[in-house]
Amino acid sequence: MSEDRRLEVLRAIVQDYVATREPVGSRMLVERHALGVSPATIRNDMAALEEHGLIAQPHTSAGRVPTDKGYRLFVDQIGTIKPLSAAEKRAIQVLLDDAVDLDDVVERTVRLLAQLTHQVAVVQYPSLRRSTLRHLELVPLSPQRLLVVIITDTGRVEQRTIETAAEIDPGVTAELRARLNVIGAGRRLQAMTTELEALPQQFAPEHRPLVNAVSEQLLDALRQDAEERIVLAGTANLARSDLDFSRTIGPVLEALEEQVVLLKLFSEMDEETVAVRIGSENHHEGLAEASIVASVYGGEAPSDGVARLGVLGPTRMDYPGTMGAVRAVARYLSRILAG
Repeated sequence: MSEDRRLEVLRAIVQDYVATREPVGSRMLVERHALGVSPATIRNDMAALEEHGLIAQPHTSAGRVPTDKGYRLFVDQIGTIKPLSAAEKRAIQVLLDDAVDLDDVVERTVRLLAQLTHQVAVVQYPSLRRSTLRHLELVPLSPQRLLVVIITDTGRVEQRTIETAAEIDPGVTAELRARLNVIGAGRRLQAMTTELEALPQQFAPEHRPLVNAVSEQLLDALRQDAEERIVLAGTANLARSDLDFSRTIGPVLEALEEQVVLLKLFSEMDEETVAVRIGSENHHEGLAEASIVASVYGGEAPSDGVARLGVLGPTRMDYPGTMGAVRAVARYLSRILAG
């Protein structure tokens, strides 16, 4: 069996199984695909694919279905990610261009991605640690209360309130605001840690409690476990995929409810234009029959991204179409945040 034909047979099996949800037989492949060989030859090819663990026979008299390993080879061999139609591109532009702030952008993005892919969409909020500071404001709320406002280049706004035992000196507040903006302007927030830790020593002893409190709040905001969060949409799409799971979809729903699980999966994915985790590649028992397609957004290169977005669904997924939708939405979202 030639290597090229084996890949063609595998591709045809994946495409037919994704389209029909039915195990694929050799006669069906011959009828639907111009493979140029007889059913007997196809059967031999399928036997070899099965021997290599790329397809499996769910029942004695049935056709074959792709395995996780087969899906992985199929995804790795995809030469061109399916582009979106002109109508889909216009839908992205119209929906996201009307967003009024970051929260609105994220909400619109996650709904759009769920609609485009018919899967569960997941969008991670831009990480403070990987964002660049645009401005930091200190707003007195009362003689002993101070509001710390962090504004990033992605439009994310984080607010923290500080209460002090002594009355807050407006002059110290103004000086502290100026120094913080000099330290952080145009820099990624995670690069400010050393300066924030040293900042209290630059003020008189009687003012250090306030400066220390502000520095601690900023450092706390930069801790990844404290500021990471995600938004979901399209969970109802799982109900339409119930037959794709040998067990109930309960474990998948439970995993979706645990934000820490999804954040961990996102963090473990490669920083590629589009990354795919298939079935057993997800290190979580509840997602052993699910696939995740994700991309970073918010940077000129994947390594510069501020967060991830993606979709989760059964391994029987339209990978070219899903990868195209995820890539397109990530790119458009990056342009919006850059603007």
